[in-house]
Amino acid sequence: MDFTLTEEQQLLRRTVREFAETEIRPHVREWDEAQHFPDAIIPALGALGLMGIQIPEAYGGAGMSSIEYCLCIEELARVDPGLALSVAAHNGLCTAHLFMFGTEAQRQRYIPDLAAGRTIGAWGLTESTSGSDAAGMRTQASRVGDGWEITGAKSFTTHGRVGHVMVVMAVTDKAAGAKGVSAFVVDRGTPGMTAGRKEDKLGMRASDTSEVLFERCRVPGDRLVGGEGHGFIDAMQVLDAGRIGIAALSVGLAQGAYDAALRYGQERRAFGRTIADFQAIQWKLADNATRIEAARLLTYRAAYLKDRGERTTMASAMAKLYASEIAVKAADDCVQIHGGYGFVKDYPAEKFFRDVKLTTIGEGTSEIQRLVIARQLLAR
Repeated sequence: MDFTLTEEQQLLRRTVREFAETEIRPHVREWDEAQHFPDAIIPALGALGLMGIQIPEAYGGAGMSSIEYCLCIEELARVDPGLALSVAAHNGLCTAHLFMFGTEAQRQRYIPDLAAGRTIGAWGLTESTSGSDAAGMRTQASRVGDGWEITGAKSFTTHGRVGHVMVVMAVTDKAAGAKGVSAFVVDRGTPGMTAGRKEDKLGMRASDTSEVLFERCRVPGDRLVGGEGHGFIDAMQVLDAGRIGIAALSVGLAQGAYDAALRYGQERRAFGRTIADFQAIQWKLADNATRIEAARLLTYRAAYLKDRGERTTMASAMAKLYASEIAVKAADDCVQIHGGYGFVKDYPAEKFFRDVKLTTIGEGTSEIQRLVIARQLLAR
């Protein structure tokens, strides 16, 4: 593996960083306090190719590699993890699921608009009683004529209120367990589909999160994605790739927290010198810089394997586990280095601290990642 970014990749990183600094940073606090999903910025993200990062150009996407996807998510998360989460969920869940497992007709119908940012995607797996136990879902889909009728509810759905199209998993055969789950694509406005309560969250507040309710929601037969009984299996493959995105988001968040801590340490003076001159602060900075680089390499390795067409189940889980947990430490140290100022909203430390916790929960908790890794190790 070549660890050197190409000139094109370095340009991509600079371009996304400049966009994040000029178009996102001035609004971060405003979006966070208002819990506002910044839909007005989506067309600009689409114009940069950030709403269809890995989608081939033939479908209107940017046709980038997994490594380049990581670069984009990192740079967004360094400035606003909440918006980065929306971009990662749109790309890595709904859009990826449709592209990976949809029919050609489904791809042609949905992918170009999703990749351009003309529509926003949502993805429904988690329910109020089945988070980590995703195979225990209660949402059901029954055949009605030549179509399907969906009844149930999805929880903690990113873009549940603002999404235009949603891939939803539902049980089609109770007796078959995980092999009895199927996936469906549902358009917003379909009778029987409604957005439920918007979640009042600790962090990632610029990212829209809500329940989505289905009450005898009828969809045509051609809205089945990936074949009957393949929904859960396909969703696990989507998550293998999606966890690389959350790892990249964690690395970017950790980098943003580290940058803020370093900057404050070099500016704040105590006892006649900057606090960065004290060994206690230097060790925190050194440890975090080392952990961030290790997490970045784990993440890029998982992306590299994905680009080679290799299975990434264990590599993705390792990257997501480690990157998310070191990001928690980076955010905690950022607050600590800021002292009292880390506890107030005039500085970015407290927001990184609030945002980071989701990285150890979303798209599989740290405990689930350890289970995935252990099972892969024991199966060798």
